[in-house]
Amino acid sequence: MKHMKILKSLFLLFCSQQLFAQVNKAPAYPLITHDPYFSIWSMNDTLNAAPTKHWTGTDQPLTGLIKVDGKIYRVIGNESKTYQSILPTSDEQAYTTKYTEAEPAEGWMNSAFNDATWKTGKAPYTNNKSVGGTQWLSKNIWSRRTFTLDKTDYNKLFLKINHDDDAEVYLNGEKIYSYKGWLNKFQYFAIDDAIKQILKKGKNVLAIHVINNVGGAMLDAGISNEPVMKTNNNVIVAEQKNVTIKATQTIYDFNCGPVDATITFTSPLLIKDLELLSRPVSYITYSVKSNDGDTHDVKVYFGASTNIATNTPVQEVFTQKYNTSQLDILKAGTKEQPVLQKKGDDLRIDWGYMYVATPASAKAEQSITTAAQSLSSFTAETSTAANVSSGKNLVLNTSVSLGKVGATAKEQYFLLGYDDIYSIQYFHKNLKPWWNKNGDQTIEKQLAKAATEYKIIMEKCEDWNKTLYTDLVNAGGKNYAELCIIAYRQSIAAHKLLQSPQGEILFLSKENFSNGSINTVDITYPSAPLFIAYNLELMKGMLNGIFYFSESGKWTLPFAAHDLGTYPIANGQTYGEGMPVEESGNMTILVAAVAKAERNANYAKRHWKTLATWTNYLMKEGFDPANQLCTDDFAGHLARNSNLSAKAIVGIGGYGMLAGMLGDKTTAQKYTDTARDMAKRWMVMADKGDHYALTFDRNDSWSQKYNLVWDKVLDLNLFPKEVYEKEIKYYLTKQNEFGLPLDSRKTYTKSDWIMWTATLADNKQNFDALVDPIYKFAIETPTRVPLSDWHETTDGKQVGFQARSVVGGYFMKLLDAKMNK
Repeated sequence: MKHMKILKSLFLLFCSQQLFAQVNKAPAYPLITHDPYFSIWSMNDTLNAAPTKHWTGTDQPLTGLIKVDGKIYRVIGNESKTYQSILPTSDEQAYTTKYTEAEPAEGWMNSAFNDATWKTGKAPYTNNKSVGGTQWLSKNIWSRRTFTLDKTDYNKLFLKINHDDDAEVYLNGEKIYSYKGWLNKFQYFAIDDAIKQILKKGKNVLAIHVINNVGGAMLDAGISNEPVMKTNNNVIVAEQKNVTIKATQTIYDFNCGPVDATITFTSPLLIKDLELLSRPVSYITYSVKSNDGDTHDVKVYFGASTNIATNTPVQEVFTQKYNTSQLDILKAGTKEQPVLQKKGDDLRIDWGYMYVATPASAKAEQSITTAAQSLSSFTAETSTAANVSSGKNLVLNTSVSLGKVGATAKEQYFLLGYDDIYSIQYFHKNLKPWWNKNGDQTIEKQLAKAATEYKIIMEKCEDWNKTLYTDLVNAGGKNYAELCIIAYRQSIAAHKLLQSPQGEILFLSKENFSNGSINTVDITYPSAPLFIAYNLELMKGMLNGIFYFSESGKWTLPFAAHDLGTYPIANGQTYGEGMPVEESGNMTILVAAVAKAERNANYAKRHWKTLATWTNYLMKEGFDPANQLCTDDFAGHLARNSNLSAKAIVGIGGYGMLAGMLGDKTTAQKYTDTARDMAKRWMVMADKGDHYALTFDRNDSWSQKYNLVWDKVLDLNLFPKEVYEKEIKYYLTKQNEFGLPLDSRKTYTKSDWIMWTATLADNKQNFDALVDPIYKFAIETPTRVPLSDWHETTDGKQVGFQARSVVGGYFMKLLDAKMNK
């Protein structure tokens, strides 16, 4: 009996350790995650193998070093590529070229060509008036830029170019680049060393032809040099032993010779604590202990590139070093400070200020240097570098001595924060972030509070890490839990938390790596399960702006809007085409879900007239939808879409449920009966024997009917369970190595929809069969970016989309468990 008790205790200990082990592999690793602009990741399994990056892929380097008995070990980041302009582009320096829109004579690209009759224009050449430069509205443009060099002994040359559409580029008459298509931003293309030889001291010519086939037009180009990177042979690459992702933390374990080090990145996104959730401060904690029984002199270093505060590295920044009574602080921000002046997808913030801070009690050494000088500020015995007050590509350096370190770990944390001052423009009013919604806070107060509450916050984060993981394991098992943990911070940090001028909470998403829309309804819809499960106020914050848009009279159509604008400007829909059935169904279903979770329909009552308008639109247009886009707009227009029809039916049924909760039995009966009648007709029209079709008129098609999951989660009972069962059985015959395709048209998929589809399964075996290939994708995909929700099921490669909030939809199984326990 005694042996049995011991075995049982050991078993429970093992289970506990396994339960809280959490995640060790991901496509990318969240380090600093707060909002779409303040979001830094490691795109590599090994933290010190490559520079850290913004979710867009642009380098935003963080650097970590540990000095042990005089030896230096690198634990965070690696050298980032830098470029020196030889021939600047317009984002670096204004310039002009000769150009023509009429086809020139032969030899136009040669140095000796006479371009005296060509016009002179200021770059860039574009049809976008907001960009500036020279208006280009025709199909073709030819450009010649003459420049003079006093040297040619460059290390490695790159063409820096942004063009839309097809381009050919010549250097002194030799073709150096050709591409059919367009670029969305400046990119660097290596110039072959053989061609590099044609550069000469004195006069040179960069000649370019661009064809605008359709849509946007752009030409802006220059030449850059990649200087020889000076490697510091005194820096040893620490051996990474392990990485663990938890809900609020990413933890790395290293061996640094005679000491072991743990580096923990904590972004305390505690979903139930809005004040902490909105605080734009993360912790980078070093914990070091001896592994050989001796004591060692240890000093730790953290460096943060000022590129965190720029859209592009060519922007000049101002810096400051100062102290408060509690903290030593370094600060940086762009000289220009173009507050809310840019909008779009592949952008980083270039207004407001970044901060690195440590408690004054740590007696930190701080400096501001160029990137080239940053390591020497720590590796040298004595630093002679003066603080740099302005420049480009600078580094905020902080180091702290831990003194003698033995078997008991010593730790030091660094604070990394960002004050964006104004976060969003909301119907022409600039809004401060939630943490300063009353205008009575400063970033220094937030940093000080973060420092004072450090131990308490670490405890709260660890408690939440365990609670969330346990909830997820209980709902769907280990692989399901790990997928959701990978998704957690990504989903939250793709939003910005604010208060509207009307005093309502706003939690506005950015449609990352898509079109950059703000508060897109068909982004809110798939993201919703996480927020319905754990914080209904955030869920309402995702809906309030769309309701205001309609109820203020700014949006007058009888269906819900698609979005509120292009991030960070929320002045009204900018997407070129509506999704009438899609968005009206989404909004109605989500309000029904809020009511079920709250056990009252008070929120629906506030918006009843608007909901009635949208539901009546669904009654008229939703059952057999006309040719239109749905949330899967990348797949193109589709008429008679059976999955979209299912959404309309569930939306109508949800409205009937809401009416019943409000005591309006007549309305409840009318809409519920209509929804049930539609469901019966749907089953006949979409039925293809062993499955239901993609559209009502295509017998050879199929699709995931993920919208049906709300019938189950809301317990509406519009469709019999046999519908789910037939679909699940059929899906299991259509799977590929990395998941179930979205539908019969292509082999790509949307992983958020698979997680909804899997929730329709009535047993764990079928649920796991659908979820496990997504888990395989997450740990084996060759595409190293923040979790993509759109991937190829045959090879696991990203098709598009990354870092989007929609992975909050992974929590659908957990939501179902919570709603129907």
